[in-house]
Amino acid sequence: MSEEIIGYFGYGSLVNAATLRTSYVSLKKARLKGWRRHWQSRGIETVAHPAGTGIQATQINLALLSIHRHAETTIDGMLVLDRAEHLEKVDEREARYERVELPVECLEVPEKGSGEALPERLYVYVAQEQQAPAHTEHLLQSYLDAVMAGFHSALGPEGVDRFIATTIGFDRPIHCDRSAPLYPRAVEIAPEMASLFDERLKACGVQFP
Repeated sequence: MSEEIIGYFGYGSLVNAATLRTSYVSLKKARLKGWRRHWQSRGIETVAHPAGTGIQATQINLALLSIHRHAETTIDGMLVLDRAEHLEKVDEREARYERVELPVECLEVPEKGSGEALPERLYVYVAQEQQAPAHTEHLLQSYLDAVMAGFHSALGPEGVDRFIATTIGFDRPIHCDRSAPLYPRAVEIAPEMASLFDERLKACGVQFP
């Protein structure tokens, strides 16, 4: 068994520990310099609804979070320290993304001890390009709940606000699936947190039914 530790920077659902699917080593709040988040198409697909809902599969054009290089921007997130042997599982989780190597100087890790070194291999996942008409994609509410709950837990309401402020493309319709989540790693959130998230999203241009 390899003892090598690697790191990957989460800027979306990977910020939320409840969505992780490996026995990771530790999580550290971090910031990625020179990149900015955006919403992009993941293509039209057939989405299966949870068993027992009585709802048939739906065809929907969904958006997912990605990042692009942007010298003037720094984004909040989470550095996941994990075993190298788990990379294949993480790649499977991030099936629509390419794993990109990061130079250590791109990362700010305030929780890192003065004598603590980061792993030699650091990564971030960048979404594969999909062809779709601009801004026709829906944001998936259960996915956003998982993402924003992660930022809220790690960084508080201000972290949620910074997540929105450093992400391009919120002016899209939302697919409200909170009561029957389509996101496979959905999390439960309290009613007051749900109201907070919806209020913030409406204020930044998300189109609710």
